[in-house]
Amino acid sequence: MKTRVTDMLGIEYPIIQGGMAWVAEYHLAAAVSQAGGLGILGAGGAPADFVREQIHKVRETTPKPFGVNLMLMNPEADDIARVIAQEGVKVVTTGAGNPGKYLAMWKEAGVKVIPVVASVAMARMMERAGADAVVAEGAESGGHIGSATTMTLVPQVADAVHIPVIAAGGIADGRGLAAAFMLGAEAVQMGTRFIVAKESTVHENYKQKVIAAKDIDSEVTGMSHGHPVRQLRNQMTREYLKREKEGASFEELEQLTLGALRKAVVEGDAVNGTLMAGQIAGLVHKEQTCEEMIREIMEQAQALLGRR
Repeated sequence: MKTRVTDMLGIEYPIIQGGMAWVAEYHLAAAVSQAGGLGILGAGGAPADFVREQIHKVRETTPKPFGVNLMLMNPEADDIARVIAQEGVKVVTTGAGNPGKYLAMWKEAGVKVIPVVASVAMARMMERAGADAVVAEGAESGGHIGSATTMTLVPQVADAVHIPVIAAGGIADGRGLAAAFMLGAEAVQMGTRFIVAKESTVHENYKQKVIAAKDIDSEVTGMSHGHPVRQLRNQMTREYLKREKEGASFEELEQLTLGALRKAVVEGDAVNGTLMAGQIAGLVHKEQTCEEMIREIMEQAQALLGRR
């Protein structure tokens, strides 16, 4: 299934793994790339030296293309941007801001730049700035979200820009991939399903919460202060939403989530940790290798699209 995205990135299948902070480290990224998709290292809030080390470890594990996700709010974003260029990483995805100031440096280094956008206006802005593609991410996704749904956002972005569009949010199987193609996307980005990959180093407690999740088990915190985050409900989210309803300040609410993602991913704290996951978690029922996941998704999508 070849598209402008697979050709641009040198990958076999139009499947990109989300750059989830703490989750998307080198074991997972290398496994997705080795299976024919595009693995992504999630820089999150990590320091530049750690990102450089992770890049080296992916290269030691697979010769296939991979990328790095740069969260632009990271205090070391400037240094990480330089590391990406210096190390000759083939692809960078970006989130939480405008990567415009890095584009010239990345272009000179031959890096393909794919910002994550949550609106048509941002997609157009990124195209004008020189982005090679955009990820149109709907509110169904896990983690930090916008307000538009994937179903409404993807076709509007596809109509608005000439560069390829990658759909994200609420996609976990071949039906989602086929639907994304019908909406005008040329690839998909998935995060939640890859959390439970056998190669993922996420704590087993976190994986089991995703596997056990039902369709209504995610909720959004932070709506009141403009930083909404989708995650699976637990004691922490209940306390957060209670305080948010009572009018707690942003600073007070932030104290509840300080280090909470690491608690969930590394320590397996499913009670007070942040279990970021999308609404599609209810479709994720088992651990599989990345190769098994991608093969299953592609077979289902190709059957639905009449390409087999």
